[in-house]
Amino acid sequence: MRRRTLLTGSALAATGLLALPAIQADAQRAAPPHEWIFGSWIGGQFPPGDGASQECFGAATVIFTRDVVLRASALDVAYRQRVIETVALIPDGLEFRFAPAGPAGGVLSSRVPPDIGFSCDGNPNLLRVQRRGPNEIAFPGCIEFPSILRRCTTTG
Repeated sequence: MRRRTLLTGSALAATGLLALPAIQADAQRAAPPHEWIFGSWIGGQFPPGDGASQECFGAATVIFTRDVVLRASALDVAYRQRVIETVALIPDGLEFRFAPAGPAGGVLSSRVPPDIGFSCDGNPNLLRVQRRGPNEIAFPGCIEFPSILRRCTTTG
């Protein structure tokens, strides 16, 4: 019985050693440069409300994830989704470059929706984010987002 326990322990140790490179690789993998911005944000189009209320999450104007940025549209109920191509650190924030948007389906099948971008410097595939504080950002040069945005947070 003792011998069986030693073999099982050895097998577990060997399995752990085989998994070690994968664990170390995960630990050494750098976080994306935009990790601090992940989450839901309100404001931008209008002055932001209370970011610490549950209503904030239901009325988010912009949602940042690892691969996608979603923005509320004034013309449609659905969020406009932009796939992130690159993210670069700039002195006071981030610069997002999005994959080029394709035409919408339906009647406007040959045209890109007018509100697909953020109206920043005339380029729908660009978004510069200025960090104003731990829970406040702005989109400089974006005419559709003249106000600051506030992060949605939970209280408690």
